[in-house]
Amino acid sequence: MRIVIADDAVLLREGLVRLLTESGHQVVAAVGDGDALVEAVVEHRPDVSIVDVRMPPSHTDEGLRAAVEARRLVPRTPILVLSQYVEVSYADDLLATTGGAGGGGIGYLLKDRVAAIDEFLDALRRVAGGGTVLDPEVVGQLFARRRRDDPLRELTPREREVLALMAEGRSNTAIARALVVSDGAVEKHVRNIFTKLTLPPDTEQHRRVLAVLTYLRN
Repeated sequence: MRIVIADDAVLLREGLVRLLTESGHQVVAAVGDGDALVEAVVEHRPDVSIVDVRMPPSHTDEGLRAAVEARRLVPRTPILVLSQYVEVSYADDLLATTGGAGGGGIGYLLKDRVAAIDEFLDALRRVAGGGTVLDPEVVGQLFARRRRDDPLRELTPREREVLALMAEGRSNTAIARALVVSDGAVEKHVRNIFTKLTLPPDTEQHRRVLAVLTYLRN
């Protein structure tokens, strides 16, 4: 994969470059601020970009805003955001940029996940392939903030489990393995989720994105 890295922490940035290069990937740009990220994405059109949420000058959400701008200029460009802390609103804002069918890969992981190299590389591949990957800690906090009147109330406990795993970017087959059930059982749960959330007929990928957005917002 051709990858852009944006992180103002030099040690982490260089560590990511080394890790990805040794894993057979090409880092086409490694930058330290949001403006440079946008320029690199426009110039190189990478397979995926890895972006730190907090970058200069204010170290608040410059990385996130740059990622959103990059996706505006290069629609559907895959972005994997790394954050030191769980910020559910950041994940929500980023997922909102999917904007419909074929919205492009999106990921939000805590930086600690980079230490689990195989899992991190797998998440990166899923995002590059157009999938949606959310850190389990983010998923947990999303459940904690559910509102009483949320549209998820009609889902069974098992359907909620399936939707949570969908939010982590897992395929139906991967969900089946995680829950120790058949692929057919997962497909049935997914159809029920689409029906109960009254999602409009469309491509399955689009409906999965809409289901995850509903999950995040409630």
